[in-house]
Amino acid sequence: MNIFTRGLYALALILTFQTLLNAEYLYKDEIVKRPAFASEVEKLGSELYQKSGITLRLVMLRELPNGKSMPEYEKEILSHFTTPTILLTFSEMDKEVDIMANDPSLYKYFNKNQVLSPVASPVQAFIMAAVYAKSWEQFNMLRKDYGGSILPLLAQKAKKEQVVGKYAGSLFNGYVDIAQQIAKSKGIVLENDPGDANQETLFYLKIFFYGFVLYAIIMYIRRQIYKRRHKNEK
Repeated sequence: MNIFTRGLYALALILTFQTLLNAEYLYKDEIVKRPAFASEVEKLGSELYQKSGITLRLVMLRELPNGKSMPEYEKEILSHFTTPTILLTFSEMDKEVDIMANDPSLYKYFNKNQVLSPVASPVQAFIMAAVYAKSWEQFNMLRKDYGGSILPLLAQKAKKEQVVGKYAGSLFNGYVDIAQQIAKSKGIVLENDPGDANQETLFYLKIFFYGFVLYAIIMYIRRQIYKRRHKNEK
């Protein structure tokens, strides 16, 4: 190994070590591992903490360790922090996403159920409620369950080479959503807020869903007409 090669190797180790030290808000990343992604999370997380006093950390795992459940793992991490901390945690192999805070009072600054809703829009929620609700109470509950900023994107199919990008986009969208809600609750402005990061994706997701529903309705009507015509023929 010549001097030049050793120098590059040493520089790579230093940069990697510095990245790990500075990765305060992207607390753990076993999946994406992209500098641009880490940089965006760090910038937004740092500004949010400086202006609100709340630390929002993102954890992205391949799999939960040692057979732990998601709440057990989150509580273990949160036990290391004394400052107000919120964890957004994703486990790829376990197919789980969760949000947990080390102080119950932090939940008043954001809507956990909305962020983790599997439904993107109110119209979609209404249709889902109409189809699946078994009581009036359940209908009212389901029709109000929408606005999800993570799961609707995670549920989308992606080619093998696009999966990591889907994970990054979905979790960053949720991270931004939580940060925006905290900022609004606290009456602060985040300069590093990228806005509605994945609204275009969510728009096309809604179009796909409504198109599918419309197609199902048309096929149902055609089927009923077909049955009636053949019934009259008999």
